[in-house]
Amino acid sequence: MSARQLVLILDYGSQYTQLIARRVREQRVYCEIHPCTDVSPEKGDAGLAMVKALAPSAIVLSGGPSSVYGEGAPQVDPRLFELGIPILGICYGVQLTAHTLGGKVERAEAREYGPQQLMVDRAEGIFHRFTAGEALDVWMSHGDRIAEIPAGFTNIGTSENTPFCAIADEKRRIYGIQFHPEVAHTPRGAEILAAFLFDVAHMTPSWTPGSFVEEAIAKVSETVGTKGHAICGLSGGVDSSVAAVLCHRALGDRLTCIFVDNGLLRNGEFEQVQAMFRENFHAKLIAVDARKLFLDALAGVTDPEKKRKIIGHVFIDVFDAEAKKLTAAHAANEPGYLVQGTLYPDVIESVSFKGPSAVIKSHHNVGGLPEKMKLKLVEPLRELFKDEVRAAGEALGMPRSFIWRQPFPGPGLAIRCLGEVNEARLAVLRKADAILDAEVRSAGLYESLWQSFCVLLPVRSVGVMGDERTYDETACIRAVHSTDGMTADWAKLPYDLLARVSARIINEVKGINRVVYDISSKPPATIEWE
Repeated sequence: MSARQLVLILDYGSQYTQLIARRVREQRVYCEIHPCTDVSPEKGDAGLAMVKALAPSAIVLSGGPSSVYGEGAPQVDPRLFELGIPILGICYGVQLTAHTLGGKVERAEAREYGPQQLMVDRAEGIFHRFTAGEALDVWMSHGDRIAEIPAGFTNIGTSENTPFCAIADEKRRIYGIQFHPEVAHTPRGAEILAAFLFDVAHMTPSWTPGSFVEEAIAKVSETVGTKGHAICGLSGGVDSSVAAVLCHRALGDRLTCIFVDNGLLRNGEFEQVQAMFRENFHAKLIAVDARKLFLDALAGVTDPEKKRKIIGHVFIDVFDAEAKKLTAAHAANEPGYLVQGTLYPDVIESVSFKGPSAVIKSHHNVGGLPEKMKLKLVEPLRELFKDEVRAAGEALGMPRSFIWRQPFPGPGLAIRCLGEVNEARLAVLRKADAILDAEVRSAGLYESLWQSFCVLLPVRSVGVMGDERTYDETACIRAVHSTDGMTADWAKLPYDLLARVSARIINEVKGINRVVYDISSKPPATIEWE
């Protein structure tokens, strides 16, 4: 894996850092996000050694909420700019570049937020694909600006309030832009990133799902060894299923999948997943009915973070018990590794450090499990976004119907059943969700949506059915479009579809007398409600 070309993205806390990675990956170039603290002045030689070990073909400094002159603002080791690696600073990244190399950054008289126009002054480097004098629509989000550029830099782009909106040191291949090329509101941002990757850094668009699968299988084989055994936490979702098939390809019968019915699965899912894995993939599968354990532990709990932590802890206990059974039955084949379908968004959203994106929610499948269980963690999909996981699944020959299942959260229906989680309320939610699923599929919209599901709200309202007064709970329909789950727009479902779903739920599901539709996007909302 180390031989492939890599873009190193240093995260300074921008809400768009993940989008930079997405846009780079869309160019078929592999990239990794690392904390800005990895290359801080305090890190010293260790930070530079890390960069040299990664051997990136290019480096991107992300945006961030700080001011470079502010107390405690994240900084960068100046020696990073002396490594001869092409560097692109975005927003805070360009200000940090200027500040570190001897320029001057100051508070702008007029802050720029939202759509602006940039004038291309010089059609070179990252603007190689444009013409001098061309106006570009860009998206800005900054209150500081560069007042003086460092020695060796030239100005290649300006905006109304930002004279040094794009700067370049052509000799050292260091560039900086005071806008966000990664967001959709910068229509030609992909061309700027492509120019940096291919025209400046001379990289090759060669990273494909097929090449990833080959590398990942080899890495799993190397990690586990020729005699090692692993267990896989199979949830039945796309992520864990692709991880299981990939590791099965690497390990064969030395992989045992454990599928736990936590009582929080979708309608009929426990049976469907068992049939799929045993008949299609011929994998060793242990199915565990642990519904009572989970629901007893969740009784009376309404706080979403407590729900997630409880579910994670019970999973630990169940997996620990099953691992001990395997060890007792086959002492020579004791599993030493745990396979999880952790994705890049899971990693990003679950880790917080000075500079990077803040934690949005905890994930019980990121960290924690191996420490108690004494198992070494294998996460073959840790580098991927969801669409890349699906592409990897296709490269593995998995059925499309399975690969294109919509994402389902690790904590399951517990975080879609707001308030107390119990069997009665879960049964109501499953029925409503099954109706929505059937109607969305019937309308031919299932694969075009990132997710579509029901949320049961602990909100009762008065209704009338026939001549009787009702006082039942509310179901909320949630449907969104997204590429990787990091951002999402609410889907404009047809009115007639919403009308059918609403009528069916109210008529067929006892316990619900009102249906609403969620029209919020991420951000500021999240896709899941808890």
